[in-house]
Amino acid sequence: MGDDLVARVLEPSPPAVQIGPWFADDPVAVGSDDQAASRVVTPTSAGDLLWTDLAADDEAMADFCQPRWLANHRPLSAVPNHYPVRRDDLHRLAYGVVSNTRKAANGKFGLRWTMNGFGTPFFGNDTQVRVEGNLLVVQFGDKVEAETITTLGAAAKFLGVEATSDQAEHDTVALGDLDRPLTVDSELVAFISDWFGMATAALEELRCTPDGPDPSRVQLWPGHFDVAVEIGDAESDRVTRATYGASPGDAAHPEPYLYVGPWGPVDPGDPFWNDTAFTGASLSYAAIQDDPNPCGIALGFYRQTFSRLIGS
Repeated sequence: MGDDLVARVLEPSPPAVQIGPWFADDPVAVGSDDQAASRVVTPTSAGDLLWTDLAADDEAMADFCQPRWLANHRPLSAVPNHYPVRRDDLHRLAYGVVSNTRKAANGKFGLRWTMNGFGTPFFGNDTQVRVEGNLLVVQFGDKVEAETITTLGAAAKFLGVEATSDQAEHDTVALGDLDRPLTVDSELVAFISDWFGMATAALEELRCTPDGPDPSRVQLWPGHFDVAVEIGDAESDRVTRATYGASPGDAAHPEPYLYVGPWGPVDPGDPFWNDTAFTGASLSYAAIQDDPNPCGIALGFYRQTFSRLIGS
């Protein structure tokens, strides 16, 4: 990259943000911190250049962009064997342990997608805690410590927190025995990371929609274990606000799925609102998996739903 470019990526970036309400960096921000003479390269349409533009004729740049879901998007892989049980163990680790590290520092427990895993935004003294493959990783500035994932109890001890259900939601799996070996490995984490990364790319672009009222940040909610953003008006007579997200699956959905959950009423007779477990629309993993550009499919689904709700 040239000296005139300022980079934005989907993953959390240092330094730690100490200002509320989010206490986290914004992947699509192109604000005053950028030098006036610089161009901003982003994974969304918010900047001056797309990573896709840089990767078009540069093989090394394309190789950098693809695993980070910045450009050169690729098909998703097959669902791993024994997936629901293994997914639930990763869910336990996310809400029961990893989120507690950030909450202890600034009261926030939201997580984000990271390459080959998920983790916290940077907090405190430029600290990040993340799951990376079969490892728990703690980064302090340019120093890194890691430990193989074994049990919830061992993970909590390594990170210096207690394993708790503080972030549990109505659809959260119970923590269970803290000393039971977790069925978490590199294959599982890579699969779920790709799902979250693909969805994060689509949701950040959706968040840039010009007529999208009051968008929130894209976060990985540890209790639900999904990546989501909220967009729309929740105060007017006609509620248009909805949660747009991507779940790796739950008790009602054995495989990952995209979803939109409107905050207001929808027409129960409209087949578009097709999910039987909640009031809203969903798109199955099978409908996305083999497409060469799953991010484009996801964004199309979100935009179609957005148009229905906003009425544009």
